[in-house]
Amino acid sequence: MDHLVTAAEQFALSGRVLDLREYGQGNVNDTFLVTLEAPGEAHFILQRLNTAVFHRPELVMANLSLVTAHLRRHLASTPLRPGRRWEVPRVLLTQNRRDHWLDPDGSFWRALSFIDAAQSFDVIQDVPHAREVGYGLGMFHHLLNDLPAEQLADTLPGFHITPGYLQHYDVTLAHQGAPSSPEVNYGLHFVEARRAWGHVLENAKAQGILDLRPIHGDPKVNNVMMDQTTGQAVSMIDMDTVKPGLVHYDIGDCLRSGCNPLGEAPENWEAVRFEPDIGRAILQGYFFMAGDFLTESDYTYLFAAIRLIAFELGLRFFTDYLAGNVYFKTRYPEQNLLRALVQFRLTESIEAQAATLQTIIRDERNAVV
Repeated sequence: MDHLVTAAEQFALSGRVLDLREYGQGNVNDTFLVTLEAPGEAHFILQRLNTAVFHRPELVMANLSLVTAHLRRHLASTPLRPGRRWEVPRVLLTQNRRDHWLDPDGSFWRALSFIDAAQSFDVIQDVPHAREVGYGLGMFHHLLNDLPAEQLADTLPGFHITPGYLQHYDVTLAHQGAPSSPEVNYGLHFVEARRAWGHVLENAKAQGILDLRPIHGDPKVNNVMMDQTTGQAVSMIDMDTVKPGLVHYDIGDCLRSGCNPLGEAPENWEAVRFEPDIGRAILQGYFFMAGDFLTESDYTYLFAAIRLIAFELGLRFFTDYLAGNVYFKTRYPEQNLLRALVQFRLTESIEAQAATLQTIIRDERNAVV
């Protein structure tokens, strides 16, 4: 605990550290909520970046500074509807005016301002919440769309590149093998049956059909902060994965996360189902804010993105399980296997409702034209 307080004190320029506790449910970084004895902002977020994942954390911070500054500039010239607010987290500096602190063990620490009077949820609470989640991602894309993607560093080379994950899966399976169980056998057959279309978005990008834009990279439900009073989306957080990419990765991941009411750790993974009514609400909120910059080709590939990103995350969890749980944090040995099964079942549900989801995309697109 003392080393955590020491790290917090590097960024606590306006008061004494009163309390420090774990915060959120992140799978990669260690995150803490710091409480200060201070007359102004009484809280901030302290994080230890996982440098086994982010090999060049200084690029993460450079992207974060660039993106948050751009968001604030654009927000200043974008009038919000009455009663709306939108907050952009600030990077806090150390006593030496650095955007991070390296502790004696070499751990990389950074701090961000706390979004006050707001909360997040791991699963969608109701249809209005779903609509606000879509609005939040749409607002983020709307504010960031005129930032040239080439100005951003690629902090996670290969992130959301499904063919690369398939190659890693093949290498892992060849080297590690796979234990024999009904669940593992299901996963093996599931991947094999779908590997052919794992290239769909990357092929479209290579052919110039889809363009790179700045993306969030991890827009799951609990990264959209909601006002505690109004229930409206007020911020997108956890921007470590911001990078050049396809907006389809973000839209697909948002729907993957939001349209599974049972969440990513249900007692019965076979009961997981993609809920199209939630998907409709998310798309309504998203198209309201960002539908005008999507091209005809962007719309054409939206269903493929919804299907692919669920499969991709399941593939990543499954591969990590086979590798011995070396990437995602786990509490027990089979956790990544269960996570994979949830995403695979979600993918099956998406496939079974393909016609319904394509109709929803078309109808909600037409509603904002």
